Amino acid sequence: VKEARVLAELAKRYNLKTQMGTQIHAGDNYRRVVELVQSGAIGDVDRVHVWANAVYTGAKFKYTEKPANVNWDLWLGPAVERPYSEGVHPFNWRRFWDYGTGSLGDFGCHFMDLVHWALDLRNPTHVSAKGPEVDEVSTPAYTIVDYQYPKRGKLPGVHLTWYDSGKRPEILKTLKDKDGNVLDWGAGQLFIGSKGMILSNYGSHLLLPEEKFTDFKRPEQSIPKSIGHHAEWLKAIRDGGTTTCNFDYSGALTESVLLGTVAYRAGEAIEWDSKRLQVKNSEKAQNLIHKEYRKGWDL
Repeated sequence: VKEARVLAELAKRYNLKTQMGTQIHAGDNYRRVVELVQSGAIGDVDRVHVWANAVYTGAKFKYTEKPANVNWDLWLGPAVERPYSEGVHPFNWRRFWDYGTGSLGDFGCHFMDLVHWALDLRNPTHVSAKGPEVDEVSTPAYTIVDYQYPKRGKLPGVHLTWYDSGKRPEILKTLKDKDGNVLDWGAGQLFIGSKGMILSNYGSHLLLPEEKFTDFKRPEQSIPKSIGHHAEWLKAIRDGGTTTCNFDYSGALTESVLLGTVAYRAGEAIEWDSKRLQVKNSEKAQNLIHKEYRKGWDL
């Protein structure tokens, strides 16, 4: 969590042009959902469910002889020193607490991005998480995380629940399209407002209940088409200006996601003071906000 904050602060201090790799942010579908939410199409939104079906768990160290073409010391960087372990590099590091943060850390930014963008969210004040018993090596088989965000001006506070690894919100079982098909989407977001709901994923979205929005006139498109996620970053470097996923925006998003892993590993609901980067009620959780760097890699 602290690393995300430091990177955002450094980018601001030195006026660096940054862009986090949430490539789906450049898609037209996300833009249309943001316009719907911000135009008030479904009223005031105070409840959101977000879920992804990726499973990253079952990590075990298998110490073997290091391949000649792998610089293991360099790959480890500031992480705790261990002998070379087969099956960690180059992909499965996501499953190990030493290097990754499991399904939540890997996909949270991609799916919670839309919610943060549409509802102008930044820092939760309370975070709680549940899942299987914490393993010291492997990330969990699943997590369900509740985030509470405060009011933002006239916008109400938001309760966001995250689900991963096949877990989904129960409300999905009750949602049907106009033909009576259950809308049990494998991954996505569900915005619940005072006037209706929006079910969305990477490539599509629905206003619900569909019959209520049959004659609905969509708002004018106010968010320009992206020139491309990477192109946007390069343009900012060349011409000035900013990007849509700069580290000020995406740093706060990353902090929020990672607070879910902190609450899960600490086994406690946490009260978060974003300004001070401090867990107000748990020393155990506070110790997870930053980790000790390996000697020679400290800053």
